Amino acid sequence: MSRRPSRWRGWLVFIGLLFPVTAAAAWFILTSGAPGAQRPVGCTVAAGAGHYSLELPQAANAATIAAVAAHLGLSDHAVSIALATALQESKLHNLPYGDRDSVGLFQQRPSQGWGPRERLLEPHYAASTFFAHLAQVPGWQTMPVATAAQAVQRSAAGSAYADWEPEARAIAQALTGEVPRGIACAFGHTGSSVQGLTSALASDLGPRATGVPASSKQRWRVASWLVAQAAQYDVVTVRCGGWQWTRASGAWSLKPARSPRPIVSYAVGAPAATS
Repeated sequence: MSRRPSRWRGWLVFIGLLFPVTAAAAWFILTSGAPGAQRPVGCTVAAGAGHYSLELPQAANAATIAAVAAHLGLSDHAVSIALATALQESKLHNLPYGDRDSVGLFQQRPSQGWGPRERLLEPHYAASTFFAHLAQVPGWQTMPVATAAQAVQRSAAGSAYADWEPEARAIAQALTGEVPRGIACAFGHTGSSVQGLTSALASDLGPRATGVPASSKQRWRVASWLVAQAAQYDVVTVRCGGWQWTRASGAWSLKPARSPRPIVSYAVGAPAATS
């Protein structure tokens, strides 16, 4: 087991007395990539000064929201707006209930014209519907997150969306590829089926999302989607830009190749390699 975190523990305690946020961020960086480091089940988002924990279903739903925005050609700001909305409305859980007939990630109401109940319980459809309504808000591109969210939702507690803006922005940075390695998930074997992964990739990110050259941001968007969805589709390894995430470690580690290619690759349905 690596001793790296122990070597720096004393310095982090000292730094923590002066700069607690800096120390917390440093400790996360050191421990998350340490070989053999034990990670709790779930996902961690680390982007900018933000450091947040998500349950596996929350991360998968957030990844779908971010991917739908990218597929529609919307900006990262749209992702922040949608995530802040879903965090307030459902805590990023796909709820089959709500106030009156509200359901799903955004608590959308069939009786108010959002769509059929069964479709609103599909994260991809719910996100697409949210973004369709957002696109109809004049000037949403420059609106504050909470203002744009309220313009779509027309909630009785519209000011509450602002409370979620920092977390929404951090998650958006990780899932849009703006921050490489911004999300890491840890879990054991889930018994999940790999069936549906190819169609989900194509639906959320396009038919040529993996295995083809792409920009750094696009590669990390795809890699982050795969990690966030890994428990659902039994993904055990993701490689991107000389880095590798494994289900076994729950972290990203540097795996330099002799001639790294600008692609994303992954493996499913087998024990993850940790060497």
